[in-house]
Amino acid sequence: MTRKIFFAGLVLLLAGVAVAARDSKSVKLTGYIIDNACAAGRATGDNAAEKVKNHTVKCAQMPKCAESGYALYADGKLYKLDAEGNKKAAELLKNTKFEKGMQVAVEGSVDGDKLTVKTISEVTS
Repeated sequence: MTRKIFFAGLVLLLAGVAVAARDSKSVKLTGYIIDNACAAGRATGDNAAEKVKNHTVKCAQMPKCAESGYALYADGKLYKLDAEGNKKAAELLKNTKFEKGMQVAVEGSVDGDKLTVKTISEVTS
């Protein structure tokens, strides 16, 4: 009896893992980096793309803004970066020559509004 319950639990666990893995999908997105603190006021409304594009790199690097983490605004949607993505975005912001509107290409997986970053690079053209 205990063995049957164990195997039934194992099957349910594996099914749950399979469903969770299926929910996140691989993506390649191009968009603009913005800190989460400023995203709430800028990444909404009719001209959200323009407001995000005009957000300054200097602001995104301010301590409170940097501590809030970063997001990618792409295709009219805001994706919050995971911890690794935040580190990579901070490094790009530190080294960019742009003063505002840093555009990036990101490969990773999306689950809802969370973006797990595999690679991120600055788009220079």
